[in-house]
Amino acid sequence: MWQNAHDAYLESRVLSADPLELVHLLYEAAIDAVRESRRHLAEGEIAARSRSVTRAFGILQELVASLDHERGGEISERLAQLYDYMQRRLLEANFRQTDEPLAEVLGLLATLAEAWQGVKQESQAAEPVTSPWAQNPRVEAPAGYGSSAWSF
Repeated sequence: MWQNAHDAYLESRVLSADPLELVHLLYEAAIDAVRESRRHLAEGEIAARSRSVTRAFGILQELVASLDHERGGEISERLAQLYDYMQRRLLEANFRQTDEPLAEVLGLLATLAEAWQGVKQESQAAEPVTSPWAQNPRVEAPAGYGSSAWSF
């Protein structure tokens, strides 16, 4: 039952997310997958480790596909290279059954997620407030209707 509630919550987050939040959710999911991979590696669970690595690899593939090279320019190209590097390190970790590449990928993902969170916060701060309650309450009334917005 807990898994069903978590899945429903996650689905709700994804369906209501803006593009910046979607990328952040992908980073979170990739971090979770790499952490699971490390745990499964330490516990000797080969099949589970492989599934988690495959999941992290697929998430990185989604991040590559989401890059907008026209608008992103050099930054999107560098991110593509970094995602490719992380995918190669995941494959190496899975093939050699070693933790070091997983730890490296986890650190890179955590850094990217933190930076992306900053981008998201800056974007939200720069957006104009759309709530009617946040607008200037002083509205100029048409001639003959009094001097206050509330005295129509």
